[in-house]
Amino acid sequence: MSGRRSRQSAEGTSRISDDQIIELVSKLQQLLPEIRNRRSNKASASKVLQETCNYIRNLHKEVDDLSDRLSQLLSTIDADSPEAAIIRSLIM
Repeated sequence: MSGRRSRQSAEGTSRISDDQIIELVSKLQQLLPEIRNRRSNKASASKVLQETCNYIRNLHKEVDDLSDRLSQLLSTIDADSPEAAIIRSLIM
């Protein structure tokens, strides 16, 4: 098979070329601190996708942890204060 073959999406309506996949994986790689900070710029597509999933999981965990901290902070201050309103807006 050619390196330029196209892949059909699950819906069967759009196609993405191998070149487009390579470009998208490269863009993902640039967003990942774990891979971006390495000396070598080369990482396999599977490694980039795996690191992307890990990074997103870690970001979700950070969001949850920060939301918990804000909730704890909110419980220690006057509910009618301007600070409480700011914290509530951050949690929502």
